[in-house]
Amino acid sequence: MGRAFQNRKESMAKTAGMKTRLYSRYGKEIYICAKNGGVEPDGNIALKHLITRAKKDQVPAHVIEKAIDKAKGGGGEDYEGARYEGFGPNNCMLIVDCLTDNVKRTYTEVRQAFVKNDAKLGGPGTVAHMFDHSAVFVFEGDDDEAILEALMMADVDVTDVEVEDGLTSVYAPHTEYNKTRTALLDTLGEIEFKVDNISWVPQTMTEVSDAEQIEQFDKLIAALEDCDDVQNVYHNAEVVE
Repeated sequence: MGRAFQNRKESMAKTAGMKTRLYSRYGKEIYICAKNGGVEPDGNIALKHLITRAKKDQVPAHVIEKAIDKAKGGGGEDYEGARYEGFGPNNCMLIVDCLTDNVKRTYTEVRQAFVKNDAKLGGPGTVAHMFDHSAVFVFEGDDDEAILEALMMADVDVTDVEVEDGLTSVYAPHTEYNKTRTALLDTLGEIEFKVDNISWVPQTMTEVSDAEQIEQFDKLIAALEDCDDVQNVYHNAEVVE
């Protein structure tokens, strides 16, 4: 279903028993977005889209409201972003994005997740150069030429448009997110995006097919997602069972 489905960016939303962590992660992200860009969704497009995504992932209204109310207060936690990169089974590459109020604690937890699962944590830039930081949109449709023409007419710096299994995947630089989304909505009207986010998209995939490596990979992903400060995990592993 296109490269957007090759990584497990949204896997935490589909994992049993992960709802509490999912709510916490959305709460942090909404709080930061509202604190930095304003608490009114109509005046903060990023917040508006984030709230829409949270509702789609069935985050309760009270979680969203609490995060916005906290941002209105002007105080609260002082979160900052942290990004870690490394290698997993068969040298597959991973990027781990975090929001934290204690970088030392977060680094220790992420490092332990790597070490305990025979993976290797690298320095900044170790693997990021092998990923594209992209705006990604996936929706039903199969007319890639019409979509590409519409985006070009809207002066969007589109990277790629793919069609597979009745789904269209659109990729653009992450800085073009709002422009791309607006152009798609203007062209197609109200459509339901199956994917609508900014993601790290791998340029190449690494096959993980050995049973032991697959088990190791699954344990590594689970350990990372078990860290409260981890927001998203991106990778280039193509698991073949």
